[in-house]
Amino acid sequence: MVATPDWVKKAVFYQIFPDRFAIGQQQAIAVAQQPKLEPWGAPPTVQGYKGGNLWGVIEHLDYLQDSGITALYLTPIFQSACNHRYHTHDYYQVDPLLGGNEALQALLTQAHRREMKVVLDGVFNHASRGFYFFNDILENGPHSPWLDWFHIEDWPLSAYDGSLPANYRGWVDLRALPQFNHDHPDVREYLMRVGEYWIAQGIDGWRLDVPDCVKAEGFWQEFRCRVKAINPEAYIVGEIWCDASPWLTGEQFDGVMNYRFTEPTVAFTIGDRLQKEHLRGEEYRPYPALTAESYGEKISQLLQKHPWEIQLTQLNLLNSHDTARLLTLANGDRPSVNLALLLMFTFPGAPCVYYGDEVGLPGGHDPDCRRVFPAKADWDLDCWEFYRQLIALRHRYQCLQLGDYKILAMESMGYVFQRQYGDETLIVAVNPGDKSITMSLPPEVVDSGQAIETVFTTSAAIEIQRNSSGLLLNLPPQSGVILNLSV
Repeated sequence: MVATPDWVKKAVFYQIFPDRFAIGQQQAIAVAQQPKLEPWGAPPTVQGYKGGNLWGVIEHLDYLQDSGITALYLTPIFQSACNHRYHTHDYYQVDPLLGGNEALQALLTQAHRREMKVVLDGVFNHASRGFYFFNDILENGPHSPWLDWFHIEDWPLSAYDGSLPANYRGWVDLRALPQFNHDHPDVREYLMRVGEYWIAQGIDGWRLDVPDCVKAEGFWQEFRCRVKAINPEAYIVGEIWCDASPWLTGEQFDGVMNYRFTEPTVAFTIGDRLQKEHLRGEEYRPYPALTAESYGEKISQLLQKHPWEIQLTQLNLLNSHDTARLLTLANGDRPSVNLALLLMFTFPGAPCVYYGDEVGLPGGHDPDCRRVFPAKADWDLDCWEFYRQLIALRHRYQCLQLGDYKILAMESMGYVFQRQYGDETLIVAVNPGDKSITMSLPPEVVDSGQAIETVFTTSAAIEIQRNSSGLLLNLPPQSGVILNLSV
């Protein structure tokens, strides 16, 4: 039987890019007291540092808790020579710019005191040129005792001069990211112990970077066993952009970053308003525009792919540090974005908010999607309130956390579904189109004497009527509603 962490099913995640979230008041760096940082409010660059740190995250925990966030996912925090820290130097040291190991322990203490979980980003497919074992190869060449830790193909190695062959294998041919030889038993054991170490230190799970690139047989099965032996409730979630079925049988991951939900949801709600110039790469294609029927077909296929316990612990998102922000993709069209949010917060799996989205932060593709968290004077307060309401509903209704998902009607751009668990039943209806539509639900959906409560709506113009044929929902353009049948 597939077993997944119960807490994830009830969680609302918040993804933080630490360099861009907040600069804490407590000094984060013991050496080099005045590092040269980019101005906080200036547009982000590929290589520049803004100086955000874990102390800043700690100082915002009350804000996050007040917003309804119950779990944090931090992009990499270990020592590195890049602002995003996917180039790991030392897997046992939190980057000094972020406050070091002391700051992480303080964050874990303060987060757990608020019953909030903390998931770290594990970059175990590749390291960096500054990683001690690879750096030894650069210094000592064929005399290094760690030659077999990486894929050395010829000599001399060229780690920095692009006019010469690298002569070693890097992730997607990037010489900055030497790829581990995961078939080597010492490499495998080293990475397993890193995974175990931080779980033992109190983190609540791992988000695994490009885990599909690790081809060693049984690697992630062993990783799961060893991590779960320390904390059976630890969350293991992979970054898989394609069909994740091979990794979601219950033997490897508890879930993945659910881009297979993101794509059709964006294509349905944003449709032809999508600004394709902000897209980059072939792995993420939230187009062409979808009708309700085509959206429902894709959602049905997705929900049939994986065991239900896995569905409930998928990490659902609408954008991330690897994509343009949805507000920018939608060309600032807030009603479209709101309907996408409505669908995410009512879908099986844990919703994940990318930092700043909740206060209206825009951004194109990397590095623009990694802007700093704005000052409160620059917040879109209506946007924040919209998020707070949806998050509160997610926490209020168990059927949104654990209930089954049943499509009730699909017509043109009108889409209606039901979430049901025990005595709780919610009906969600959306119309992302530019014309009003009337949706009809048969009598068996709603008993004639059953009370109906509107618990959330995006438009006061939505009309709900009963007649002999059932329930009629009149949905204006770009509107959505949640009805409670449990009253």
